[in-house]
Amino acid sequence: MPIAYMERTRQRYAQYLPYRWALNHEAPWTPLPKPLGDCRVALLGSGGFYLPHQPPFHEGDASYRLIPKDTDLATLRIYHHAYRDDDADRDPNCVFPLDRLREFEAAGVIGALADSAISFLTLYSARREVEERAPGIVAELRALGAEAAVLVPV
Repeated sequence: MPIAYMERTRQRYAQYLPYRWALNHEAPWTPLPKPLGDCRVALLGSGGFYLPHQPPFHEGDASYRLIPKDTDLATLRIYHHAYRDDDADRDPNCVFPLDRLREFEAAGVIGALADSAISFLTLYSARREVEERAPGIVAELRALGAEAAVLVPV
């Protein structure tokens, strides 16, 4: 079933001031220093997944959840305000491909999968992303020893 995305977005945010788009004139680029097959890879997904013992996300939430790499995806819960989660309920891999990355690890496509994946919600504030959430996620990625990441935006 198609979603009239733009109209839905206009209605949802009608009470707010018009969005000020972030202007990024440069994008930092760091090439991998070694083959992907030798890298520890982390999964980051903005699909709003969390474990039953973790607090659910809420609208405007700038936090994130660590999802251990050996998690049974059937145990995951979802809170997200911006997409219909019927498909993700049936198969979380469509927006949080942890099973696929475990398969890549087993096949040697990636060197190793980081011990935890990182799940969060999309924020509509570039400032909050950069100032509030990003420093924590960067620290987590470093602590996990991640050398590359797969980002799955929703």
